Amino acid sequence: MAIRYFCDAFLLILVCLVLCQHCYCTVSDIQCLKKLKASVDPDNKLDWTFNNNTEGSICGFNGVECWHPNENRILSLHLGSMGLKGRFPDGLENCSSMTSLDLSSNSLSGTIPADISKRLPFITNLDLSYNSFSGEIPEALGNCTYLNVLNLQHNKLAGLIPGQLAALARLTQFDVSDNQLSGQIPSSLSKFAPSNFANQDLCGKPLSNDCTATSSSRTGVIIGSAVGGAVITLIIVAVILFIVLRKMPAKKKKEKDLEENRWAKTIKGAKGVKVSMFEKSVSKMKLNDLMKATCDFTKENIIGTGRSGTMYRASLPDGSFLAIKRLQDTQHSEGQFTSEMSTLGSVRQRNLVPLLGYCIAKKERLLVYKYMPKGSLYYNLHQQSSEKKALEWSLRLKIAIGTARGLAWLHHSCNPRILHRNISSKCILLDDDYEPKISDFGLARLMNPIDTHLSTFVNGEFGDLGYVAPEYTRTLVATPKGDVYSFGVVLLELVTGEEPTHVSNAPENFKGSLVDWITYLSNNSILQDAIDKSLIGKDNDAELLQCMKVACSCVLSSPKERPTMFEVYQLLRAVGEKYHFSAADDELTMQPQNADPGDELIVAN
Repeated sequence: MAIRYFCDAFLLILVCLVLCQHCYCTVSDIQCLKKLKASVDPDNKLDWTFNNNTEGSICGFNGVECWHPNENRILSLHLGSMGLKGRFPDGLENCSSMTSLDLSSNSLSGTIPADISKRLPFITNLDLSYNSFSGEIPEALGNCTYLNVLNLQHNKLAGLIPGQLAALARLTQFDVSDNQLSGQIPSSLSKFAPSNFANQDLCGKPLSNDCTATSSSRTGVIIGSAVGGAVITLIIVAVILFIVLRKMPAKKKKEKDLEENRWAKTIKGAKGVKVSMFEKSVSKMKLNDLMKATCDFTKENIIGTGRSGTMYRASLPDGSFLAIKRLQDTQHSEGQFTSEMSTLGSVRQRNLVPLLGYCIAKKERLLVYKYMPKGSLYYNLHQQSSEKKALEWSLRLKIAIGTARGLAWLHHSCNPRILHRNISSKCILLDDDYEPKISDFGLARLMNPIDTHLSTFVNGEFGDLGYVAPEYTRTLVATPKGDVYSFGVVLLELVTGEEPTHVSNAPENFKGSLVDWITYLSNNSILQDAIDKSLIGKDNDAELLQCMKVACSCVLSSPKERPTMFEVYQLLRAVGEKYHFSAADDELTMQPQNADPGDELIVAN
């Protein structure tokens, strides 16, 4: 095992050395995105504009993740369910440092390029599922030796599964179900689940059907089909012409629906599945109720997306709402998943979004949450419009104190104690009274692979860019102080109004993050320059500077120098004492522990 990890680390270091050759050629990454958009985005669904070629300009694009937020070097493209059309995108060979590509649930067709290994030489994660790709699986995929995940399910691929895929020694996920493949499954792939090979004419392990028997049966079927087909061909041609002319509008609408929520169609046969609910006050529900409440999970009902999955708004018959999260792929068994849900379902605290229930439908995992009408803190802070005023300071302080209270409870009082690992302004939701509710706590344990060697951090496991504690790149170990760092970034957002990876008030030549900017101002004793201009001069200046200093202590580079979340909560509670945000019962139930929280916490990974 030790030898395997050493080899993995060596290979990754070798990849990084090769990739570094492209560090100063980021113009090619911009060309990559331009060609991709021109070839598969006729309806401008991506909404990318290229009027700014400075370093980091493309890193804020929808679906684009960079190696560093201030460098135009693409790490991964997450373009699932983006409404893309056409053939396999052009220009990807120019994204020479890219390691992950997700084109799932679009309307792409044609063949997968035969030279795909030359276009994507360092790819580790390739997801082309739920499209209409046809032709054969290219043999060149066997040359993509860094592949960990290959998902080709629900396409129109035909022919054999290439034996060259046996060379993919690092492959941990492989799915070619719902295609038109035939022939024997290569023995090297027999380790994957039979459901991942669900094609009518595939045979051999891990499937139960024998290839010899399947071949004889197929010959009889072909002969019978040929005779029958000749008899009815003329009738079919005439009927098709009539139907096509009558149902053209309906067909276009159906294609649009399939483009938006293809995955939901695959679970329609499981509508009778029950939703397991944790609260008796919530009425009993079935999957069919969730499907109706979300209009079969259409794009119009999406209220948020993140690393853990996509959130949908569900409108119930009584006029109330729920939030339904569709989790990203999880490798946990049904039993493990149910156990994790039972644990998370028992977690209750005023500043946590309560998990009301869950549903398992085929491969899909759906979580039922209480709906938060004001949306995310990120939306309220950074997506201002002429109709929406900036948050006033008292509300921002209320959000900061409530979020700190919830995190401190997870770290110090929850049983089992939980690390969040993905704190950001996007996972802090607000109710009607702007009371903050932390979402996605505990989901890291479900979403991340058990194996946490070097490549997992490269794939972004530890959180969103701008929020990740600097020590994670060295240790690859999640700690309570990592959550403290992420919360410190959120607190800086509240005080400055700036986004974590882009500082609008900084000089043009400044290329760092929000934390870098604050560190620079602090070293020069001009922290007041960072405060949101809309908050200054309203008798809150002292509170703003106090919160700024708390935030600075949270984002110190050394984890040992940062306070605990309990200490952060107490500091912020003191700042906001005159507002009476804190309830007495919260203080009584949250007591700091004598032991080091890092020794007591159950890490959710």
